[in-house]
Amino acid sequence: MERLKERIEVAFRALITLEQVLQESAPRKVVRDAAIQRFEYTVEAAWKAAQRYLQEVEGLRSGSPKGVVRACFQVGLLSEEESELALQIMDDRNLTVHTYNEPLAEALFARLPEHARLIRQWLERLAARVQ
Repeated sequence: MERLKERIEVAFRALITLEQVLQESAPRKVVRDAAIQRFEYTVEAAWKAAQRYLQEVEGLRSGSPKGVVRACFQVGLLSEEESELALQIMDDRNLTVHTYNEPLAEALFARLPEHARLIRQWLERLAARVQ
């Protein structure tokens, strides 16, 4: 259980860095790119924390980010609407890792505040269930 709590804490710390960069008042390309990078590692930390929770608490195993999202919906951590957005988050994360182009970066950057809000809700629910 300690490893699970540690993973949740790491995910929260990553999320805070994303939220901080999203508060920049005048987004420039460097801020946008930093936000996208922070989004990548925040998503990675969040789904791995959820994966650990599912394994340790719910007894479910899932090896992929989308599988973890679906399992979180099954156990009530995410609503249907939230799980659809979480699946979009995973798609966006995959796009940022494998390709880079200006229009994609702009479109993704515009979605980051909503993505960060859902990741925060997800992590807060995980943390509440672990307490």
